[in-house]
Amino acid sequence: MNRRTAIKNSALLAGVSASGLALTALLQSCQQQSRLDWEPIFFSAKQAETVSAITDMILPKTDTPGALDLNVDIFVDLMCKKHLSPEDQSHVLTGYDDFEKVTKDMYGKRFTALSQEEKSEVLKKVGAESNKFNPAVWGSPLGKQEPLDFYRRVKQFTLVGYYTSEEVGKNILVYDPIPGEQKGCIPLEDVGKAWTI
Repeated sequence: MNRRTAIKNSALLAGVSASGLALTALLQSCQQQSRLDWEPIFFSAKQAETVSAITDMILPKTDTPGALDLNVDIFVDLMCKKHLSPEDQSHVLTGYDDFEKVTKDMYGKRFTALSQEEKSEVLKKVGAESNKFNPAVWGSPLGKQEPLDFYRRVKQFTLVGYYTSEEVGKNILVYDPIPGEQKGCIPLEDVGKAWTI
C-alpha cells in the first residue's frame, strides 16, 4: 500500500459530520480564491503559514496535484471557522501554540523555517503524541471523543478537503455518477483506481 492510499483510507475513517453538499460548496469557494489575495478568517497570517506548510507536508505535489495546488489550506481555515464549536476552536488555537513550542524545543525555530526533514520529524513526533479519533461503529463514535488538537484537526480537514475536491474526484479517482452493474467477486488487481463515490 502506498502513502497516498494509506492517507486516503485514514481520511475515510476520520469522517466529518458536515454534509457532503456543504463540504463541496466550501471547497469550491476555496478553489476559486487566488493564493495572492487570501486572508485567513480563522487563523492569523502567521498561523495560516504554518497550516499551509503542514498541508503541503501531508500531501505534497507529485505526479498528482498537492494540497496547496487545490487550496486545501484555505479549506482548512474555513472549516475551522465554520464547522468547529467555540470550544473546539479554542482548543485548536491553544494546540497551535503547543505545536510551535514542540518545534522550537526540537529545532529552535518556527515550523515554516525548518527543512523538509526537520518538518517531517516534528510531524512524526506530534502525530504520535496527539489524541486520535475514537473508533466508530456505523458512524457513531465509541465513548466520549476528547477534543482534537491543532495538528489532528489540520490533518483531518486536509484529507477531507483533498479527497472531496472536484479535481481529485474527477481526474485521480474513478468518477461515475451513474454506475453500471455491480460485480462483487473480482480480483483486487482488476478493480483499478479507487472510486470517488
